[in-house]
Amino acid sequence: MPVAASAIYFLNLRGDVLINRLYRDDVGGNMVDAFRMHIMQTKELGTCPVRQIGGCSFFYMRISNVYIVIVVSSNANVACAFKFVVEAVALFKSYFGGAFDEDAIRNNFVLIYELLDEIMDFGYPQNLSPEILKLYITQEGVRSPFSSKPADKPVPNATLQVTGAVGWRREGLVYKKNEVFLDIVESVNLLMSSKGNVLRCDVTGKILMKCFLSGMPDLKLGLNDKIGLEKESQLKSRPAKSGKTIELDDVTFHQCVNLTRFNSEKTVSFVPPDGEFELMKYRITEGVNLPFRVLPTIKELGRTRMEVNVKVKSVFGAKMFALGVVIKIPVPKQTAKTSFQVSTGRAKYNASIDCLVWKIRKFPGQTEPTMSAEVELISTMAEKKSWTRPPIQMEFQVPMFTASGLRVRFLKVWEKSGYNTVEWVRYITKAGSYEIRC
Repeated sequence: MPVAASAIYFLNLRGDVLINRLYRDDVGGNMVDAFRMHIMQTKELGTCPVRQIGGCSFFYMRISNVYIVIVVSSNANVACAFKFVVEAVALFKSYFGGAFDEDAIRNNFVLIYELLDEIMDFGYPQNLSPEILKLYITQEGVRSPFSSKPADKPVPNATLQVTGAVGWRREGLVYKKNEVFLDIVESVNLLMSSKGNVLRCDVTGKILMKCFLSGMPDLKLGLNDKIGLEKESQLKSRPAKSGKTIELDDVTFHQCVNLTRFNSEKTVSFVPPDGEFELMKYRITEGVNLPFRVLPTIKELGRTRMEVNVKVKSVFGAKMFALGVVIKIPVPKQTAKTSFQVSTGRAKYNASIDCLVWKIRKFPGQTEPTMSAEVELISTMAEKKSWTRPPIQMEFQVPMFTASGLRVRFLKVWEKSGYNTVEWVRYITKAGSYEIRC
C-alpha cells in the first residue's frame, strides 16, 4: 500500500488551518487539533517529521511559512508520502508563478481544492505532472507580484497527453538537426590500507542524456551488462559475444523507461523527454578498475623532522589522461617549514587544512610521477601525542574512462518519419571518496 492518506492539512506557523481535504472517513475532522496540541505547542517540530498520536500517524513538512500535514490511519509508505508532498508543492508553484506560501494559498483556494481532487483519489496519489494537469485544469492561479517567472506556455494535443502514457514529452517538436548526447559519469569511492590492500571500493554512476529530437522517437540503449547480454543471446538463440561484462547493482530509472520491456528483455527502451534528463543511476561493487595507485612513505625523523615520499601511478591507458589531479597528504599541525621536489606539477603546504597539496593539471596514463618533501616541525616542551595520520585524499577527472568498465554497445533511434540522427557518447570518471591510509 503506497500512502492511503486519510486527510491532508495546510497550516500556517500559528497552527491555523488554511485549507484541508478529507479523503477517507476513518479519521475525524478534528485530527489537526491533536497535531497542534501534541506537536506544535510542545515545540517538537524539528525533532522528527513522522509522529504517531493515538491510532494515527502524522507526516509533516514545512515549506516557507506553511506546514503540510498528511494524516494516515494505517501503515503507509513514508517516503512515498513525502515524495507526494514535494511534487505537489512543485505543481502548486507552477500554477502560482513560483511562489508557495500562506498568501499564495489564501489567494488560490478554489484552484487548490480542484488540484487536490485531481492529484489524490481516495488517499492514493495520482498524476502530479504540471504539463498534463494544465491541459484540463486551465484556470490560472493568482500569481505573486514578486514572482519574475514567466507564465508557462500551453501544451498542445491534450487528448494524447491525457490518455497516453507519455506525460514527460509533448508532440509537435521539430529540430533542424536531430542529435542525442549521452554522458556516463562515474564516481569512484576507495579506501586502501597503507600496505596497498583494498578495504572498500565501489562505483556510483549515472547516465545523463540531452535529446534534441523531432516528433515522438523511441530509443533503445544497449550496455555491456551481464544480464542484458545473456538475455539477448537467449532471445537470438546464439552464444553471447566474448568481452568484459559487468553486473549493475541498485539500478534506478527515469520514469520514461519501459519497465515491462526491461523486465522481459533486459533492454533500456524509452521515449525521451525533450532536453536534458537523468536516464538511470547504478552502483557497482565488483571488478572495479582503479584509475590510480598511490604508494606513500612517511618517516618521522625525531621530533622535529619528517620525510614524505609519494608515488602516484596512473593505471588507465597511455593515450588517455586525467585532469585536475589533486593529492592531499596530511601533516601534523605543528608544521613550520616544508621543501618539495616534484617530477611534475606543483606542490605547496596548506596550513588551513594541514596538508601538503600536490596539483597536476594534466596527468598522462601509464606514468608514475613522484613527490618528495621534507617537513620541519615546531619543537614543543609538552608531551608529544602520537600523530593519528589521516588518510591521503585524491581528486581527479578522467575523460573517456569508466572505472566500472561500462560501455554503450548501441543507441538506436526509431521515429515514424525516418529521419537521421547524430549520437554522441562520452565517458568520465571522477573521484568520490578516494582515500589511502598512510
